[in-house]
Amino acid sequence: MAKKYFFNFIVFILMIAFISSCKSDDDYEDEYIEIIEVEEISPVVFNIDEVPYPKLSDYNFFDGLMSNQDPVYGVLPFRLINKLFTDYAKKQRFIWMPDDVSANYVNDHTVLDFPIGTTLIKTFYYENVLPDNNKNIIETRLMIKKEEGWIFANYIWNEDQTEADFDLVGGFADLEWDLEGTTRSVHYRIPSQSECFTCHKSEVNNTPIGPKPQNLNSEYPYEDGTKNQLQKLIEMGYLENNLPETIYTVPKWDDTSLDLNERMRGYTDINCAHCHYDFGHCDYRPMRFAFNLTSDDINLGVCVDSDTDIFDKTKIVEPSNLDNSILYYRFSTIEENYRMPLLGRSLVHEEAVELVEEWINSLDISCN
Repeated sequence: MAKKYFFNFIVFILMIAFISSCKSDDDYEDEYIEIIEVEEISPVVFNIDEVPYPKLSDYNFFDGLMSNQDPVYGVLPFRLINKLFTDYAKKQRFIWMPDDVSANYVNDHTVLDFPIGTTLIKTFYYENVLPDNNKNIIETRLMIKKEEGWIFANYIWNEDQTEADFDLVGGFADLEWDLEGTTRSVHYRIPSQSECFTCHKSEVNNTPIGPKPQNLNSEYPYEDGTKNQLQKLIEMGYLENNLPETIYTVPKWDDTSLDLNERMRGYTDINCAHCHYDFGHCDYRPMRFAFNLTSDDINLGVCVDSDTDIFDKTKIVEPSNLDNSILYYRFSTIEENYRMPLLGRSLVHEEAVELVEEWINSLDISCN
């Protein structure tokens, strides 16, 4: 199905028959309904030879006030089952594609094979920002697939929340916000182009991280009803209809009703695997945190000897021994040289630390 939306415009012919009392039914020919198909075109402004544009508004991704993030037709919202932690910032994600092109399924754990022109849109913001408990959008990051590959286009929002300007230098935003009754503060890092590449590195190329079938196979409340996200992409013409019957889907890491080990694998998949894989930034480390690989505990670091000297900790993960587990230390510290992930956070993800602690203490194998 093409990426077009059709609606039926019903025209009643001989409508006068219903209001006229001067003629009998025999005076009229049979009434009929004419169905007119009207094609809705996305109003997004996009010239692949000219992007990235200097301002976010130049793309016309959003209807009305841009800060409302109300997408125009063709800009499809989506969300990941598991999301990369970024100092408790909230995120809104969208995808847009040109007409007559579609992505292809590769396998469950690989990013969809997106066509040229695909634009991934991700806005970072905080709610309940003090002193006025307002929403504050900090940045909107774009990844645009050009003929030469994926490029980054980052847009930093102004104080009035009316516009965002192209910027790949990066910077910081300091703010305080209320998080469940507690005042929190953050020295939020807006990444530079080189920092973007560190996390999105695939050999010498850039690549998205999150939009994999295993992390998209869930429902989303669209305006026209709740639907599976992959099926919605197919309906929009954004994805070829060649999905397998079953997709090995990641568990939601913070759903405590699910298996603890599976939740741990789900968390490390989105937060760690993009660096710890072949040709990634940390490919020299022994761990491989991708969800399809961590059914083997060794890839989670269990009983793996430390390859770095951090406070005499000898194992990446030693079952039931937090003090000797480097993984636990990296999750629970904010020291720049030791924290994990290295980029994207300056705060401790407290809920994740609790997950790691519970998981390590649940392991009942011996490393001897």
